Amino acid sequence: MKSTVYTETLSICQRHADRLVWAMQAMEKHLPFSADTLGQLTDVEMAILDQFTVRFAKLQDVMGAKLFPTVLDLAKEPGGLDAFVDKLNRLEKIGAIPSAEQWLMLREMRNAFSHEYPDDPDMQAAILNKAFSLAGELLATLRAVEAFASRYV
Repeated sequence: MKSTVYTETLSICQRHADRLVWAMQAMEKHLPFSADTLGQLTDVEMAILDQFTVRFAKLQDVMGAKLFPTVLDLAKEPGGLDAFVDKLNRLEKIGAIPSAEQWLMLREMRNAFSHEYPDDPDMQAAILNKAFSLAGELLATLRAVEAFASRYV
């Protein structure tokens, strides 16, 4: 049962990751973003940027809310870790994620997407540039979790 939940959750994460990678590849030619480059994007390219931010946020959210607890269950790690940071520290300690601190930075990035700065394209560009650099770490964390959990499924 735990294995099935893990597999289903991992499949959702991989779907988000695949679409995140696609959006990154589609927008790579515009990096680094600036207020000027954002102003010159087509409607389709703006939609791709939206795809990027949505998939980044969804991947980060599903991993933290569903995949990480499932991995702790698969590894038969002791329960009673109510605080999310305790779960992160346990995942780091057992080698399932590279760094709890890095994960918290990824969560801050996801939270930054919820704030819009329609009148500040320089701020929008700065957030997108940081997100593009962190997206690789998010994807690497997913691969690390998958490699770790493979011994338990």
